[in-house]
Amino acid sequence: TNLAKSQAQLAQGKQVINPSDAPDQAATIQRLKSIMARQTSYQSTLNSVQTRLQEEDSTLQSVNDLLIRAKEVAVQAANDTLSPTNRKALGVELQGLRDQILSLANSKDSSGNYIFAGSRVKTPPFVSQAGGSPQYVGDQTRMSVKVGENRSMLINRSGTDVFAPVSRTQDDGSVQGVGFFSSLDDLIKGVNTANPKMIQGGVGEMDKLLEGVTFAQANIGSGLKGVEQQNSVIDDTVLNLTTTLSSFEDLDYTSAITKMNQQMMSLEAAQSSFAKISQLNLFNFIK
Repeated sequence: TNLAKSQAQLAQGKQVINPSDAPDQAATIQRLKSIMARQTSYQSTLNSVQTRLQEEDSTLQSVNDLLIRAKEVAVQAANDTLSPTNRKALGVELQGLRDQILSLANSKDSSGNYIFAGSRVKTPPFVSQAGGSPQYVGDQTRMSVKVGENRSMLINRSGTDVFAPVSRTQDDGSVQGVGFFSSLDDLIKGVNTANPKMIQGGVGEMDKLLEGVTFAQANIGSGLKGVEQQNSVIDDTVLNLTTTLSSFEDLDYTSAITKMNQQMMSLEAAQSSFAKISQLNLFNFIK
């Protein structure tokens, strides 16, 4: 029986063939495998988080580039020497830039969910109002996923976190919050109507709009760094678990072969002895 067990161990390369052979060791092996399976799940989740953050980062980089161009156009439009026709052409370009930014604000991820809608991922986050500027209709919910035994990461951000409203000082000195796209639309209106005050105000607000997008990009960069660090932690954990599991599960072939040879010699000796003893009877001792 022992020899058969040793042969089975050598054939499978495992110390424990049946849990009943070593219940405590089998339980430890199963526990280690369960922990390793969780690490694999965390890695899969991290890959999804990384993809999502990269999509956000790419989208916001495009928004950043468009805003920079929009500011350049707005500065040109503030030039008093421009003719109405030239200023009108700049207004057309600004409108095109604004529409591109709106399209990016309503971007979807690879799963078809709106990126900047909070938890309302099935409906566009920025919706144009009748006779007015697009307004944010998503929510402020931040969702998180578990990426480690004691760590979670946020996987989304609201539209107002990225396309943040700006504070505008009114003629009476009061401060009013103005939506991201309302600010852009007021600038375009100022350019189209050759209103110097609206143009100058729009140019100043462009810096604030850029700050909001840049701050969001910084948060995304921090998240990507966190993904990289957590992946490194999981890799180290998996390596340690693999080493520990090997010590409990994998067979030491040298020791096992030596043990099996000893068992074979014992079995052969026992069989030989039994064969000789079984042939003896009482008459062999009678003289």
